[in-house]
Amino acid sequence: MGKKVAIVLSGCGVYDGSEIHESSAVLVHLSREGAQGEFYAPDVEQMHVVDHVKGQPTQEKRNVLVESARIARGNIKDLATLNVKELDALIIPGGFGVAKNLSTWATQGKNCTISKVVEETLKAFHAAKKPIGMCCISPVLAAKIFPGCELTVGQDKECEKWPYAKTAEAMKELGCKHVNKHVDEIHVDVKNKLVTTSAFMCNASVHEVYDGIGKMIKEVLKLA
Repeated sequence: MGKKVAIVLSGCGVYDGSEIHESSAVLVHLSREGAQGEFYAPDVEQMHVVDHVKGQPTQEKRNVLVESARIARGNIKDLATLNVKELDALIIPGGFGVAKNLSTWATQGKNCTISKVVEETLKAFHAAKKPIGMCCISPVLAAKIFPGCELTVGQDKECEKWPYAKTAEAMKELGCKHVNKHVDEIHVDVKNKLVTTSAFMCNASVHEVYDGIGKMIKEVLKLA
């Protein structure tokens, strides 16, 4: 039997949910390595819904679990039902849903709160010494929950290629060590079993994001 890996989603779409290309890359790389991905999402209302053509919020209301089911092809469970004993590892793709629906990072930065069920899930895997893979913006969750951990969201100097580099500075202020990496690289915090890669924190080609996520998945499965 291959490893069973929980994938926690935060909706569907980069601006108000999980980044779809990152989520798909996670599933493809797990499949290639002979592992089984199991999708989960919290059963809560989204912070807001964004029109992805205009990049503007709408008056619509949507549910994180229901929207995440689009990526999971309907095969998804409420995060509250996750049993860490039945799983070997945890992966959280990026997308603004992480900062809006799994936490309040989008509005409060380093002073954010993490969703109770998300925090409990991360702490359960950490306590069980099971690896956690995080890409794009999702490492901010670990920065908030595990002080002193080592992470990467890419680079810490803002430029056209790295438009979200200030995130790294906020993570450092939370007491974690940020390690600068290129988009196709990963960082491994061996002590905490955290594997991170920048993905679309970088203005990079899709295949480079895909390759970085592939390295993250390989390392997570090696640690599992």
